[in-house]
Amino acid sequence: MVSAAKAPTDTADNPAALPVLPGDARRDLPIRQRRGQVLRPRSPWQVAAGQLRRNRGAIVGLAAFVLILGLTLLSPLITPYDPVKMSASDYLKAPSLAHLFGTDRFGRDILSRTLAGGRISLAVGLVSVVIAAVGGALLGAVAGYFGGLVDGAIMRFVDVLLSFPGLLLALGIVALLGPGINNVILAVGISGVTGYARLVRGCVLSAREEPYIEAAHATGCGAGRILLRHLLPNIIGPVIVLSTLDVAWAILTASSLSFLGLGAQPPTPEWGAMLNEGRGLLVEAPWLTVFPGLMIMITVLSVNIFGDGLRDAVDPRMRGSS
Repeated sequence: MVSAAKAPTDTADNPAALPVLPGDARRDLPIRQRRGQVLRPRSPWQVAAGQLRRNRGAIVGLAAFVLILGLTLLSPLITPYDPVKMSASDYLKAPSLAHLFGTDRFGRDILSRTLAGGRISLAVGLVSVVIAAVGGALLGAVAGYFGGLVDGAIMRFVDVLLSFPGLLLALGIVALLGPGINNVILAVGISGVTGYARLVRGCVLSAREEPYIEAAHATGCGAGRILLRHLLPNIIGPVIVLSTLDVAWAILTASSLSFLGLGAQPPTPEWGAMLNEGRGLLVEAPWLTVFPGLMIMITVLSVNIFGDGLRDAVDPRMRGSS
């Protein structure tokens, strides 16, 4: 009697159907494959996250920035003094157990003012980068997608902005609008638009010829839907990397404007304004400028280190080069 042929066995459902391998060869297989499970390819974001976790410098930079952000946000709960309350009896006291960072010429606690000022400096940096990223991404996407006269007009406007140094452009905008934190945020945001516009335009020019964009055209999708639902989500990676690196630049620019008296106005604490208040007492009371300056340095350094690691993780061409 001829026995019926057996149907092929699915190795994913039946681990016993895996080929018998020598002990060493089977031990070299991934654990999931040894158990008969189907291995799914990892997405680009999962690969980038794995690369980022292995970058110790980036993790240290992120941890330092999160620590500073947490301390500034919790400053109303953890600081022992009101950052704007004056005390004539505490005039220019050196760092001590009562005042860890010392006091200024109005008797205000420098530790409390430094942490409170960090909330403003970090908020200015983060919000202005969001403004720059959103505005620049929209301008670059429209220019790259439509091309022609639209592209020419937008990019000539971008070229005009690029002809001014970023700090000088922000300084001119604040001079026109007047001093204040809101005007500084707007000025720094406008100054950063150019980098995002050029980056997104280049990405859109290369992506608009992809088959999935042609398929979207074929199904009747409008220009707005293609830009917002298909193009921008697929080029968000470089924008995130540039935004991370620009946070440090935005904090430095905002602090520079406050140092010149165009940002936070007294008695509101802000890192750049605190440097300006202490610059005349560098010899008599160096703690007035040392501690705000250290906060700026550590914050900018941590953001730059994390941004470099994020860039290396997202861009495959950069892996292994740093």
